[in-house]
Amino acid sequence: MPADLLAAPASLRAPRTVEETGLPFFFLVELLVKVLFQRGQLHLPELASYVKLGLGVIDPVMVFMRQEKMCEVMRRGASGTDADIHYQLTDSGRQRALECLARNAYAGPCPVPLAAYNAQVAAQSVANMHVTRPQVQASFDGVVVNPGVLDQLGAAMNSGRAIFIYGAAGSGKTYLAERLQDLLQGAIALPYAIMVDGEVVPFYDPVLHLPAAQQPEAPAGIERAVQLDARWVRGVRRPAVLTGGELTLEMLDLRFDSVTRLYRAPPHLKANNGIFIIDDLGRQRCSPLELMNRWIVPMDRAIDYLSLHNGHTFQVPFDVVVVFSSNFLPERLSDAAFLRRLGYKIEVPALSAAHYETVFRQTCSTYGVEFDAAAFAFLLQRHARGATPLLACYPRDLLRQVRDLARYEGTAVQLNEQVLDWAWNNYFAGANQRHGADDMAVQERREPKSS
Repeated sequence: MPADLLAAPASLRAPRTVEETGLPFFFLVELLVKVLFQRGQLHLPELASYVKLGLGVIDPVMVFMRQEKMCEVMRRGASGTDADIHYQLTDSGRQRALECLARNAYAGPCPVPLAAYNAQVAAQSVANMHVTRPQVQASFDGVVVNPGVLDQLGAAMNSGRAIFIYGAAGSGKTYLAERLQDLLQGAIALPYAIMVDGEVVPFYDPVLHLPAAQQPEAPAGIERAVQLDARWVRGVRRPAVLTGGELTLEMLDLRFDSVTRLYRAPPHLKANNGIFIIDDLGRQRCSPLELMNRWIVPMDRAIDYLSLHNGHTFQVPFDVVVVFSSNFLPERLSDAAFLRRLGYKIEVPALSAAHYETVFRQTCSTYGVEFDAAAFAFLLQRHARGATPLLACYPRDLLRQVRDLARYEGTAVQLNEQVLDWAWNNYFAGANQRHGADDMAVQERREPKSS
């Protein structure tokens, strides 16, 4: 593919010839054979729409397939026009399709070359964005959080480096990390699939790649007549991909399913041009040191290396804001070499009494519970008695139990000292056990479990 076509491939016109797709002719033959095998009879516009290619690209491929007796033309209808013409596979074509599916079962929209994908990621890099204090304040409007933490997060988003967020369980680390997506500006384009060394890697994931709230403006004038390459999905919100304790080292490489004969892209590849959040760091089946060492090269060089099942290794961009979230202190999870590569280490502390009251009032409003000042004062006393930190999760968890009790008794939800005391003892497994639980939690933060 010519270099001038790689500046921002998703903004260019649709390919009009096989050569302009950047894909081998016989790859397109195999793709169309697999599609016809799975979908049956199709007329040419249907086939072109499904694989996201123009008729000018499809037509010579279909001519070749007819010459090689892989497909045949069927007429359905009496209009006497091309609309009656359908294509279906011959016995030879079906045999060819089975052979192709045995190698790689992908039969969806036509992929883009790896070079085009890499160029598109660079053109819409997340590193080109700048975040300001007004933007942070607007994005976190209504969120109760320490202003100093917000300033740290905002500055960290401008650094282009990894962010490590830590604090006690229930302090709101994951929620804050996910809200960082709101600071990402602009819509992006991404491909349905990527072709690497003759293999197809499905990429577009409708669960992770959501439409942006503000779609790009449609072209005007002469540009309106230019048909863009349909192999790209445009107007996509910058992704925020979240993984947790289920993450393994194997999941961070390209995986080939020998049963389905399909590839599965790793989560950080799908997160390109957005945020990749590794939640609950220290809870994975592999050791924190092994997991974090996996990111040293990508974070240093903004590239990663993946491998096909045939052993071919290739380079992909690593254009993500990496956010680590953990209940453990950073120095307990990794060595100094990795910690130096973390741009920001941000602690999310317990709430102040004023902020805790704000969260409690908001939660009361959410659950339709009338706020009671005396009951809240009693709650603060329970916190003080056991030296229990004021964490953002407690109002929600306690008020849920208050609501559950009211439903059980068939009464209206009412906030008072008695129901809060009942909920507290349920939640913390008895007040007399509280100190022991706190000591265990502190020790756990200091010494993460070994894998």
